[in-house]
Amino acid sequence: MIITPTPLPGAHLVEIERMEDERGFFARTFCSREFERHGMIPDVVQCSISYNPHKATLRGLHYQVEPHQEAKLVRCIRGEIFDVIVDLRPESETRHRWYGVALSARERNAIYVPPGFAHGFCTLEDRSEVLYQMSERFHPEAARGLRFDDPTLAIRWPLAPLHVSDRDREYPLLGEHAETRPCGTPADSGANQ
Repeated sequence: MIITPTPLPGAHLVEIERMEDERGFFARTFCSREFERHGMIPDVVQCSISYNPHKATLRGLHYQVEPHQEAKLVRCIRGEIFDVIVDLRPESETRHRWYGVALSARERNAIYVPPGFAHGFCTLEDRSEVLYQMSERFHPEAARGLRFDDPTLAIRWPLAPLHVSDRDREYPLLGEHAETRPCGTPADSGANQ
């Protein structure tokens, strides 16, 4: 595996290293020892998939608050998505900055999302499917979200989202409600990527 830091500390891109022969190729997609070596949480307690029949489907921006914050390894196993993470850690120098990357079944790349980050994506192809490996189980009482179109974040989605759930459309903007901010800290504008 090739593990590369993103501009947001703690978040990493994970790419495969192919061992090819006449049969095709073999590659590791996860290694707890490599994750630990890069300061990543290697625990996987739950896996989920998301199937999205339509291009321009948006899911997010989702996260869980303490004590149920989670790390995620997110991979597109069919089609292609534009994946976005937002740093919500109160003590972070990159708080409220975002990072986006295309994940695709063709590239077989993934992103590691550390605890304290919101996560979302927009599908770039019909019939896109996403696999999540998580370090914490889903706790509905800890689930929170931010608006994908929050002007403070100013995320540059490559497609205008056409298919968005009512829940995702109705999440508050940064600073509107204390429960959207980890640890109840005040929101700031922060620079965005």
